[in-house]
Amino acid sequence: MPCATIAYACAIARRSLPSVGAAVIAALAFAGTARAGRTCEQRPPSAQVVERGMQLAERTARALDAEHARSGTRVVVLARAGQDLSKYGLHWSHLGWAYRTPEGPWRVVHKLNACGTAVAHVYRQGLGEFFLDDLWRHEAAWAVPTPAVQQQLLPLLADGARAKALHEPAYSMVSYAWGTRYQQSNQWALETLAAAMEPATVRTRSQAQAWLRFKGYEPATLKIGPLTRLGGRVASANVAFDDHPGERRFADRIDTVTVESVFAWLQRVPLAGPPVWLQAGP
Repeated sequence: MPCATIAYACAIARRSLPSVGAAVIAALAFAGTARAGRTCEQRPPSAQVVERGMQLAERTARALDAEHARSGTRVVVLARAGQDLSKYGLHWSHLGWAYRTPEGPWRVVHKLNACGTAVAHVYRQGLGEFFLDDLWRHEAAWAVPTPAVQQQLLPLLADGARAKALHEPAYSMVSYAWGTRYQQSNQWALETLAAAMEPATVRTRSQAQAWLRFKGYEPATLKIGPLTRLGGRVASANVAFDDHPGERRFADRIDTVTVESVFAWLQRVPLAGPPVWLQAGP
């Protein structure tokens, strides 16, 4: 929604965080109803939510700028904790690819589903928008890809058509890691990495998944029982289990792409360094 509809949030951000750069504040202007790894409640953001979200965006921008000055980093994989997933042994809920523009500000390319629907789109947003929500934890984590990976990813992320080449609009937040019927946000990010690394041979999602298997990626296996599966499918349009193999699904084993599995694989291969954690502050 335009900034005029969230003037209160914009005013709070400017009043409470005078040190936040204009580029970060401007991200508020693009706040909408797309969600991934976050709650889907339609309510105006409180002053505290805006302040903490902008603090996290500002601290993340400063840390990434420092990393850029130290090592020349231009691309990171960036995660947030939008929901409480602790019952599944997960801390992070959503990730995207953040890159530094030639002008200086960082942008995040990531996939979000339209609130209350099973349809998703790929967005390019500022750090302020990425963290401006009622997050479960005001924390961020990122990992720095190797220079070779950054070199392959950067032109893809800056190119809207290439960034969306493997995007599947049909969304399920627990989509099968090796299926193509649905695609959740973390899955898009991982498959897009495959397309960046092998642009001549990875043209489809199946080819991207074949590359990920060859490189040893292992999805997370969540234990989700039948009552939870039924309740999730009935209550939420963006949750589906029918793409999972029957022998796994009926054994309460749901294989999907999580932030933790991506971080672990990137470090193991290795295609990136260990994740760095950051909090918004007290």
